[in-house]
Amino acid sequence: MNHGLKISQKAALDLVSLGALVHRLDPGVIPFRKASSCAIHVSGGEFNVAANLSDCFRLKTAIVSAMVDYPIGDMIAERVRAMGVQPFYKRFAHNGVTGPNMATVYSDRGQGVRAPVVFYNRCNEAAAQLKPGDFDWKEIFAGGARWFHSGGIFAALSETTAELIIEGMKAAKKAGAVTSFDLNFREKLWKISGGEKRAVSVIRRIVENVDVLVGNEEDLQKGLGIAGQDVTAKSKLDPSAFFGMIDKVVKQQPNVKVVATTLREVHSTNRHSWSAVAWINGKTHVAPTCELDVLDRIGGGDGFASGFIYGLLAGESPEESVKLGWAHGALLTTFPGDTTMATVEQVRAFAKGGSARVQR
Repeated sequence: MNHGLKISQKAALDLVSLGALVHRLDPGVIPFRKASSCAIHVSGGEFNVAANLSDCFRLKTAIVSAMVDYPIGDMIAERVRAMGVQPFYKRFAHNGVTGPNMATVYSDRGQGVRAPVVFYNRCNEAAAQLKPGDFDWKEIFAGGARWFHSGGIFAALSETTAELIIEGMKAAKKAGAVTSFDLNFREKLWKISGGEKRAVSVIRRIVENVDVLVGNEEDLQKGLGIAGQDVTAKSKLDPSAFFGMIDKVVKQQPNVKVVATTLREVHSTNRHSWSAVAWINGKTHVAPTCELDVLDRIGGGDGFASGFIYGLLAGESPEESVKLGWAHGALLTTFPGDTTMATVEQVRAFAKGGSARVQR
């Protein structure tokens, strides 16, 4: 395929992700200040990609992360197993009082004109304590890996997590894996770890080792310190501003061969227009636009990334890979929680123009 990537055809693992495992408390449409009960979703930007590729797309995936030996850790580890993801953990003992902890994300769903609200408790988070030297990369990549993935949320947790990503990227490259990084710029997280200035410095060093970059126009500007183009987008679905930045991205990071992102026009919390775009080895690709009736928007971007990566791993054309990412991201917003409940057959059907007619 004309994507410029050297993807191994066979390996023990199709994808290895490096990142923090978290649990998200979800009171549904009730704001937290009035909530009396919550659903618990196991999540993490990097884990979500591995889980989606395993559960929906039936690939062999792994997660490299921290695990705390206490009931919350047990619950998270059970969900990792249930999604078919192989774990490589550095284990921490919990002291029964202050941790270290598995991070908690709080996120209601909003409703109509009321937007979802997201905040965190990442105090004494075990994953933030991960550092270079904590994992035996030779063991992890012993049977080979086709793809290695990490992201900006994990990079923002501490000085050592960013260095661990770089260590992992270099080990993955040595093992022959394609590397990807989701910029996932979260201002709240970077504010407590050095702000945008440090973010740019850190992310640029990471992306020097990256083949495939996932991130929207704002991610590219804030994460890589690249000025926006003098292009006025007609709407949030207009890819011209995103494509207008690609030359600057590639000039700064000439190793990057693919840049992709979702496009979303939010009409209300529950009604979005949805598309996706990618620059792949010098050519641009735009997915169709569909109207989403959103149940839970959290994880939609990871849903796109996993479907897009699946297409590339499966040998699909660049255009079809973008459509598969777009289709899976769209379907993911129809399920509660952060990880997929779709099947690869449903994704392929929707990518080909399927509808919501009853399946009999």
